[in-house]
Amino acid sequence: MACVTPAIVELLPRQDKGEGRSKQGLRKSSIIGAPGYLDECAMDRLSTLISNFGVRAGVFHSGGMCGIASYGVDAHDGGHLHLLRSGEVALVTEDGVRQQIAEPSLIFFPRRNHHQLLSGEADRTELVCGSLSFDGGHNNPLVSALPDFLILPTKSLSTLELTLNWLFAEAFGQHCGRLAVMDRLFELLVIQLLRHVLEHRLVSFGMLAGLGDPRLARALNVIHNQPGEPWTVESLASTANMSRANFAAQFREVVGQSPADYLLDWRIGLAQKRLRDGQPIARVAEEVGYDSASALARAFRRKTGSSPRDWLRAQMHAVTTLPRPRVEIVPALPAQAA
Repeated sequence: MACVTPAIVELLPRQDKGEGRSKQGLRKSSIIGAPGYLDECAMDRLSTLISNFGVRAGVFHSGGMCGIASYGVDAHDGGHLHLLRSGEVALVTEDGVRQQIAEPSLIFFPRRNHHQLLSGEADRTELVCGSLSFDGGHNNPLVSALPDFLILPTKSLSTLELTLNWLFAEAFGQHCGRLAVMDRLFELLVIQLLRHVLEHRLVSFGMLAGLGDPRLARALNVIHNQPGEPWTVESLASTANMSRANFAAQFREVVGQSPADYLLDWRIGLAQKRLRDGQPIARVAEEVGYDSASALARAFRRKTGSSPRDWLRAQMHAVTTLPRPRVEIVPALPAQAA
């Protein structure tokens, strides 16, 4: 049998026989492997992620463009989504690489990235741009699982066609409530884009890559849907129909973390969301798999470096509004050939 590291022993303890609590503070339950559960959740790999770590959008520009528009300048900026309906733009990312985009495309930045769009044809170039804020910011598991940016021609996004057409009709029409409708359509578009990324395996490393693997997806699904269960490497390997050693090795190779570290990250991420939502820490601890508030606090501090109370206090002072920056002409970033 493969050796178990001290970290795995600590985070995924062996359970005592019978119902009760583990010695490490993880709650026990009797619903592991409920009939039909794995087959049901394997059909939907995104809903739990979206419901726990959703996205808010704020459209701030729809129309022509001429000049240089800069985004992601402010420290509190989140991600951006640009939809090029017609014309041509040059994209310069924060590392100075320049790319020419000459066909209708979707340009997606899941997190803050100082980038610029350049165009000299206001009468031909039509853009819709929006800010994105993912729950949990950089700690959002979806954000951390995505590349710095994606550029996808809209002709390759057939399943997004209806949403794109509706969005462009709102953006370039004059309808009451158009801004609110566009915000919601942007949020829908992001969910559909995540589905496209997952189904077409556009990401080869990280959590989304794991969800694209049929066997690892089963283990990830039960972690996401049943975080309070006393998962061990062995029980997770069993859900994936793999040996413990092969499961642990493949999980680390594809997802980039050990199963223990991923489980801890997921539990603490859920705890942070529930604390932001105002739930008491004792209730949060029970929901995410710890038998007491103090057990959760120890794991929380080990992961974040602060207590839940101190972390929540800092969150109260963070920027909570979604910025709608105006597109302005600014000096161009230095560019280099791709």
